[in-house]
Order: sequence, then C-alpha cells, then structure tokens
Amino acid sequence: MKRVSLFLLTNLGIVVLLGIMLNLFIEPWMAREGMHMNTTGILILATIFGMGGAFISLALSKTMAKRMTGARVIDKPANPTEQWLVDTVRRHAQQAGIGMPEVAIYDAPEINAFATGMKRDDALVAVSAGLLRQMNADEAEAVIGHEVAHIQNGDMVTLALIQGVLNTFVIVLSRVVGMFVDKVIFKNERGYGPGFWITVIFAQIVLGIIASMIVQWFSRQREYRADLGGARFAGREKMIAALEKLKRNSEPSTLPEQVEAFGISGRMGQGLKSLMMSHPPLDDRIAALRERRYG
Repeated sequence: MKRVSLFLLTNLGIVVLLGIMLNLFIEPWMAREGMHMNTTGILILATIFGMGGAFISLALSKTMAKRMTGARVIDKPANPTEQWLVDTVRRHAQQAGIGMPEVAIYDAPEINAFATGMKRDDALVAVSAGLLRQMNADEAEAVIGHEVAHIQNGDMVTLALIQGVLNTFVIVLSRVVGMFVDKVIFKNERGYGPGFWITVIFAQIVLGIIASMIVQWFSRQREYRADLGGARFAGREKMIAALEKLKRNSEPSTLPEQVEAFGISGRMGQGLKSLMMSHPPLDDRIAALRERRYG
C-alpha cells in the first residue's frame, strides 16, 4: 500500500510541476503570440486520461493477465511438481520480504514466466507448462527468483508511473504544438482549425512513439536488475544457466503484448527495432550478470 501511495503522490507532484511550467513559461509565450489556450484544463484532462489510464491498467493487471493467458492458479497442489513450484515461490518471497504471491501455470510450449500485480503483497507469479517441461529444478528456481525480484523491486508500479507521466506529456505537448501550427503557421484566428487537429494527431503519434521508446528503455534496465535478483535468491550460476537455456529455446513467446513486458523473455529486435523491445538481448543479460555490472 505504501508503494501505491508513493505512486499517487509522485504522479501528483509531477502534474503540479508540469502545471507550474505551463503557467510560467508556455501560457505567457502563447499570449504574446496571440494564442489563448486553457492549459490548466488540458492538464487536468491529460492527467485523468494519461495517468488514470495507467493506474487502472495497473490495478487490473493481475486479473487481465490470468484471463489473457488462461493461467490456472494453484489453490491446492495436485502433484509433486506443483508442490515444488509453490514451495519455491514461497521461499523466494520470504527471502524478498514480500507477501506470498498467487502461483499459476499457463499452457504454452515455450519457456517463459511472468509476474504482475498492483501490490508487492498481492502479486501473481505464473510459469509456462513449457518451462516446467524443459528446465531442470535449478534453472526453474532461478527464473522464479527473477520474477519474485520484479515484485520486490516494484517494477510493475514503476513502469505504470513512467507510462502515466509520459502519456500526460504527450497529450499536453501535442495540443500545444497543434495550437502553434494552427495560429502561427496557418494564421487561423477563429477557434481550432484543421491545422490544429491534424497536427495534434500527427504529434501524438510521433510523441507516442518516442514515449514508448523511453518506457521500453526502462523496461530493459529492470530486466538486468531482476536477473541480479534471481542470482541473489537462487545463485548466479543457476541464473546464468537459465538464461543460457532461454537462448536455446526455439519456441517464440506466445504471451499477449500486454503481458509480454513482464515475462522472463520477450521478442528480440535488431537496429532501430531494438529500441521498441522490452527485453535486452540474452547475450547482454548473461554478460552483465557475469560481470556483475548491475546492482
């Protein structure tokens, strides 16, 4: 609950700071240029849609992840494998100082796992059936440690915060740019002309892409930290072995896009495409873990 309160207070602080910047710098400049825009009203709406959307997404993340993946929560272990899985999650959760997460298995052929949830003490750890079939106990233990580290680090809340802040900036800045183009370039003196609406749409697309790149950069950094957490809970060699096994896994991820960022493994990309990837290359993660560059 403390982390969620911090999330809300941080968002509020950023909105207040953005409002001060708009009132001190943007509005006076627009007035001098003969442009009049209710930046306070836009900021309020941007906050509701930008940060509100991110917060709602975070609040529903656990429920939606279970529905989208068909994950089956283990209420009572039905076999030794399920018992081992629950016991391992419990042990790592105790090491991390968090509440016992829900433990689930979802039907997928690839090696993968994910963690999600709004609260550290009310999260979800789910592993694929492919992971249980293809990984040995040491490798699987390291993957579970990686996911528990995500919960301990509050990565889900952090990404929601970053996404909410960027959403707000995109909404506000696209409208400021739209007003400038409409009034200064197209010389429109009555209301909002076509130049405003076309520019807003274009600016939101461009700024949205840039915002996504920033979010994915933060996502990649948290993977390094979670790898280090998995090494701390299960042992560095076990974590390296798990990442090596993921490298040899030929099955592509079947996780829905909304959940994939929380998985142990995601789709890879080269060049500019890599800027939109939620996970760093596995070779880089293994090298970072060997060199202990993170943590």
